[in-house]
Amino acid sequence: MRKLGIIAVLSLVVVALTAAAAFAVEDSTSFNMVRSQTAVANDCLEAARAHVDVRTTVTDNQIMDVTLNHAPKNTEFELFVTQQPNSPFGVSWYQADFETNNKGHGEVRVRGIFAEELFVFAPGSVEAPQVDDQDAATNPAFDPVHTLHLGLWFGSPQEAEDAGCPGTVTKFDGDHNAGIQALSTRNFPALEGPLGKISD
Repeated sequence: MRKLGIIAVLSLVVVALTAAAAFAVEDSTSFNMVRSQTAVANDCLEAARAHVDVRTTVTDNQIMDVTLNHAPKNTEFELFVTQQPNSPFGVSWYQADFETNNKGHGEVRVRGIFAEELFVFAPGSVEAPQVDDQDAATNPAFDPVHTLHLGLWFGSPQEAEDAGCPGTVTKFDGDHNAGIQALSTRNFPALEGPLGKISD
């Protein structure tokens, strides 16, 4: 009798754990990033490829893994969520940075909202923090804007030049002294970014 009771309890535990595991991932998507328009136009980064996996957790947030291969070695890249994949990109949000190893491989994991509900919003214009002399004194007010694309930028213009790309300076880095966009999700329509594949 006691053995049957223990077996029944263990069975319930297994069922509960299985159900919890099933709930842990509610939705997911995978997609590739391709060379940016600038990289293609300047015939650089020909072998570089990035793969993205996004999965929803039980807390309704997402975990996003970005893996970069065949990229320049020992090079820093900046990950941004953007409104559109090509210049001028629209509203862009700095997510993370990472460095490739001596084989041109790099990866980063970020957590947050990376689904169709991802948006930015400025209900009013107010004073903004002045971290450096390139910062705006105030923000423009704007209605909700969804940002469903991704882009990877070189951490510096010098690193872009070392990879055979233009040494153009962009502001896509913490010190606003980044290189060109290296890869993006321009393989998706401008208004249908891949992060919109996951519905909350």
